[in-house]
Amino acid sequence: MSTPITLNVAALNIDCVDSTALADFWAKTLGRPVSPGKVAGDTAVDTTTPETGPRMLFHNVPNPKPGNRFHLVLITDHYTEEIARVTALGANPLSETTLPDVRWTTLADPEGNEFDLVTWHAA
Repeated sequence: MSTPITLNVAALNIDCVDSTALADFWAKTLGRPVSPGKVAGDTAVDTTTPETGPRMLFHNVPNPKPGNRFHLVLITDHYTEEIARVTALGANPLSETTLPDVRWTTLADPEGNEFDLVTWHAA
């Protein structure tokens, strides 16, 4: 008899130089509230309901590792509007890919972490 899996994703930990600024960017991008983290100096972007995904925890570290410390994939039905909105918030578009069924742009947040904004084409 196998043991049932009882694990769920609770949080995405993100090392950064300025947890307050990066949490503010992601809170505005996702339309979620910011709160203090459970550890002094940390900042969190909370989920507003269980359906909206895990909590994002931002940790100030003195020497963050170079390169991506995480990579989110966000999906939307309002692709053009969302690209404009997150760019205005400080995201930097890096590349765009269009395939028959899907289109996405890879962007970088204010600290250079890459994320994708994706939309599915109507079939």
